[in-house]
Amino acid sequence: MSLTRNGTSLLPKDNTQTQEEWSRMDSNLDQTLNFGVRLEVPTCTPWKAPIIWEEMFDPKLYDQTHAKHSTSVALTVFAVGRYLEAYLNKFLTSAETFFMPGLPVTYYVFTDLPEQVPKVQLGPQRTLKVIVVEKHSRWQDISMMRMKTISETIESDIRHHSRYVFCFDVDQEFKGRFGSEALGKSVALLHAHYYKLPKDRFTYDRNFQSTAYMETGDFYYHAAIFGGVWENVKNLTDTCYMNIMKDKQSNVEALWHDESHLNKYFWLYKPSKLLSPEYCWDESIGDKSDISVTRLIWGPKDYGALRNKPN
Repeated sequence: MSLTRNGTSLLPKDNTQTQEEWSRMDSNLDQTLNFGVRLEVPTCTPWKAPIIWEEMFDPKLYDQTHAKHSTSVALTVFAVGRYLEAYLNKFLTSAETFFMPGLPVTYYVFTDLPEQVPKVQLGPQRTLKVIVVEKHSRWQDISMMRMKTISETIESDIRHHSRYVFCFDVDQEFKGRFGSEALGKSVALLHAHYYKLPKDRFTYDRNFQSTAYMETGDFYYHAAIFGGVWENVKNLTDTCYMNIMKDKQSNVEALWHDESHLNKYFWLYKPSKLLSPEYCWDESIGDKSDISVTRLIWGPKDYGALRNKPN
């Protein structure tokens, strides 16, 4: 069931552009990045994907190019149970200020409490759609089943309106620009708690019986944010859901649930762009020496109240 607020999404004017043309635009923009401006942090992966940090990009150039190409973005977020009351209003209102400024955005809010979705004042070319989902008894199942729901919504709706998709956890607040420099074919986020640690400290799933099993990897990615062109996000969510269901049939559950499966996916299918921890920072981390701007921060969490008590 889908409810729409503030009109309908706008179909991109140049919707006939091929995947190659969109890819070429992304590549041309990323060629303008200044990889040498941040010598204290890695700015490029071994497979030549950029890692986006403050000062590396010209925000006006990115915004103007994407506006010229009528780029539109879908944002998905799950607000189930007490998470809706605790986080959704702040997430949406802050997104209106900082997420993809100047571009058409459609918010897809997945919730079991549609009547409680806040009536946020949306700007021009901004749309909010509420999609009713089942609330599972275990928060782990809510986390893992979102992959299926996102894939289904991409197929039924998003692919007809938006070129890019970003998927977020709701317990976050935008604090600074999270703009078009983050767009790309396949986008992953460096986990704020792991990006400085050696690989042997990464908490990959080490269970041989799980389809998420990893002996080693490139980076440790945070499932709080992932994105890309809709085709790639659909492939990611389809693959993760398929592997989650395979594990269920074997009575196995990955260590960090959908995040473990996401890390396995990005190990096999390298992302074309990585976002630095600026794009999702935990203010409880003591060492902030690399972080000159926080674009999104983790919200305070009381898991006992959020996950275990009935509504």
